[in-house]
Formats: sequence, structure tokens, C-alpha cells
Amino acid sequence: MNSTTLSIVYVGPLTHGGTCLQRLVALRNLGHAVEAVDTARRQPKLRLFRLIHETATKTYHRLIDSEPSNAAMLALALQKRPDIVWVDKGVLIEGRTLQAILDQVPSVVLISYSPDDMLNVQNQSRQYLSAIKVYHLHVTTKSYNVAELTQKGARSVVFVDNAFAPERHRPIPLSEEERMEFGGPVGFIGYFEEARERSIQCLADSGLHVRVWGHGAWRRTHRCNLRVEQSPLWADDYARAICAFDINLCFLRKANRDRQTTRSIEIPACGAFMLAERTDEHLRLFREGEEAEFFSSDEELVEKVRYYLVHPERRERIAAAGRARCINSGYSNADRIRLILQRYADVVETRGCGATH
Repeated sequence: MNSTTLSIVYVGPLTHGGTCLQRLVALRNLGHAVEAVDTARRQPKLRLFRLIHETATKTYHRLIDSEPSNAAMLALALQKRPDIVWVDKGVLIEGRTLQAILDQVPSVVLISYSPDDMLNVQNQSRQYLSAIKVYHLHVTTKSYNVAELTQKGARSVVFVDNAFAPERHRPIPLSEEERMEFGGPVGFIGYFEEARERSIQCLADSGLHVRVWGHGAWRRTHRCNLRVEQSPLWADDYARAICAFDINLCFLRKANRDRQTTRSIEIPACGAFMLAERTDEHLRLFREGEEAEFFSSDEELVEKVRYYLVHPERRERIAAAGRARCINSGYSNADRIRLILQRYADVVETRGCGATH
């Protein structure tokens, strides 16, 4: 193992097609030695146990660690004695488990990566709140969480923009059959939210054909101008659908106070045309009208969809420029992780100057 290789215990929900698994792959591709603990929660098969899960979550705001993630993480960390324990959305991880690792492996650096707004109570748990002060470094993709996590007692917080996985998010040549199966003139891929449904219905009511892939409260329908597939898309099927739409809508999640989201980067990285909600962070990431397009109202959304549907050459030029921006400006998982590891090095240096755990 050379001096630049880090030993990492990586803890998170490693679901197929998920961004957590993509970050794990990026760490390994960077040459680091990574051992993983999968915290993906699986629904108990017996109805009684499902009710216990639901009651514990709603009443005590505490998630049941049915997979014993804490025990597995502790055992692996004590065995490997890693440089880093990286916890990705650690809603199951107890502060006392992290402290037990730190007591036995005092040189370890504990990193929390949060892809969601962790100050939104829907994303929290008692376990997560108990651990905030124990981590050496919090990484968030929500810029406003930096001050909020600091107020909660976080030692150090860094904001990073969202990222794409080059092995997943790339232009995919499609057959006509695949375009019919996945795409259409205008599409959205994502979870249900009422504001999204209203905007999409506004497009349909304006005579524009829209197709939705997603889960949540979407109602499966083939109504006039609107086709809703009540199903999420993962991995290559997700990228295929992005490539199969002429216009990809990028709505932000209001419950998370989003200013950008994963699809903000993934859509342009696929070499596809993105029409996203206009925010300061979107405008910093992509030049409007050159690398992506934006809207601030349903009226502007309708207007721009109509314009770009009949201007395919400009649409394709913007899509190509958006992909180039992702590559040239360092928007990949590997690029973001390099920035995080620079902050890890700062933590190590600070501790070497006499800081305590």
C-alpha cells in the first residue's frame, strides 16, 4: 500500500443504481482500499415487525437497525483500523458506536456524507442527531446546511456540489424501440411532489406531451398529453430515459429546500438537454442558454418547452456544451471526493498540531 492510498471503512445504503454505491466505486477507482457495510434497510416480511418499525419511526423518531449495521461497522473498523470511517447518510448509525470506534482507533477520522437536507425532520433520526458532534467532518450537498450543522455542534462542515458517475451518466446510443420504451418529447424522472405535479399538469393542459417516471404518490395514468409510469428507473435504464427525452425537466425538492439536486448534474452529464428551475447554484454550475436552460414560473416553463421542441439544433448544442462543462469543470464523483479528501488531510494536520478527539 503506497503513501497515498487510504484505508476506508465505507458505511451506507448500497442499493443498485444509488449514488451511495457510485461514491464507493469512485473511492475504489481512485486507488483507495475500501471495505463496505451495507445499511440499506429492508422491510420486515412479517406484518407485526413492519408495524413495530413504523411505530418506532413515527413515535420516537428512531429507526430500527434491523440489519445490525452498527455492530457490523464497529467490528469491521476494529479489524481494519482504517484511516477513515465514511458514513453515507448515517440515519442508522449511533453516536456511541462512532465513539467506540474512536476510543479503540484514535487515529481514525470519522466523515459523515449527507446527500439530503439533514435539517429536514423527514431525513433525520435520533441516531443521526446523537452522532453529529462525534464526526470530525460533515460533508453536505446543501449549502444552507453548513451553518445549520455548525449550530448543531458539528466540528467541521464542508459543502460540495452534486456529482455524476461517469460509468453511469453518459450518452447512450438508443434504438428506436428504446426511445419508444423510455422517452418522449418531454420527461421527468423523480419522486412525487405536489409542486412538480402542478407544473407537469400545466404543461399537459397547454397541449404538450409529458412522460413521468417515478415513485411516491404519482398516479399511474395515460391521460391526455400526460403519461405517468409509476415506477422508478435505476442505473443504465435511468441514463437511457434521460437520453431518450428531447427535454429533461429538472424540478427541485421543496421539502429539502433544494438549490440543486443530483439530476442537476446527471442530466447534462448524459449529454442531454436540461430545463431546470432557476436558482443561484444552478446558474453557477451552468451558463443559462448555453449549457442548460432554466425557468422561474410555470408560464416560462411552458414557453421554453414550446421553443426548444421546435429548435432541435440549439437544444443539441446546449446539451453538448452541458456535458463538456461537467467534464471540464470537474463535476464527477472522483473530482468531488478529491476535494473531500483534501479536507480530510486538513483534519489530520490539525490533529497533528495538538487537537484532541
